[in-house]
Amino acid sequence: MAYAIQWVRSLVYVTSVYVVIALVGISFFPFAVFSRKAARAACLTVCRYVRWAAPWMIGLKTEIRGMAPDYECVIAAKHQSFLDVFLVFSAVPAGKFIMKRILMYAPIVGQYGLRIGCIPVDRGKRGAAIKQMLEGVERGTLTRGQLIIYPQGTRIAPGVKAPYKVGTAVLYEQLGQPCVPVAANVGLFWPKRGIYRRQGTAVVEFLEPIAPGLERAEFLRILEERIETASDRLNAEAGFKAPD
Repeated sequence: MAYAIQWVRSLVYVTSVYVVIALVGISFFPFAVFSRKAARAACLTVCRYVRWAAPWMIGLKTEIRGMAPDYECVIAAKHQSFLDVFLVFSAVPAGKFIMKRILMYAPIVGQYGLRIGCIPVDRGKRGAAIKQMLEGVERGTLTRGQLIIYPQGTRIAPGVKAPYKVGTAVLYEQLGQPCVPVAANVGLFWPKRGIYRRQGTAVVEFLEPIAPGLERAEFLRILEERIETASDRLNAEAGFKAPD
């Protein structure tokens, strides 16, 4: 019975999030067309709703730990579900994502993503994706701020191991900026797929920045070690034990 009640609460919450995305997206659109600031304000409004409604609708608190950067940098974030997208974006002043090209064609999401400076890339085409990212930098089309990338390329469930891709290292080298790793345990509460949301406290944590100038292999080793170690710690804090 408790599971069924939580599932219904989750359904109501998830539905409300999509309704708010649609309403905010439509309401802000005439302003967002001409103002990048308005587009960002719309995205932040949705993020605030997600965090505000979660505790009382589904019993899910959210927490952002560490020092979120307010300077030019690459943010390499653990990606477990859409919740970490909302949390990371809401924590930084000028975030923009490396996003899957297919999202360009998603109503509202695609248009706002482009307006805030996100870079669309072809998923699964590593060479093409890296070329597209670098071309975006070289053309100077990126707005100033924090470039958010998911180094494993997609959403990865807690406890599942997946390789860290070279694209993050290429951007790190190309931009010559610090890289801020971000750990998370949000997938324990808000899974990659499905309606059910667990009660508890979902956390993203900004970790110690990696200074520019490292060799590619060393950078990726440090990045993976920091993110995975901190994410395992957050998972354990929430009571999760990875399968042997």
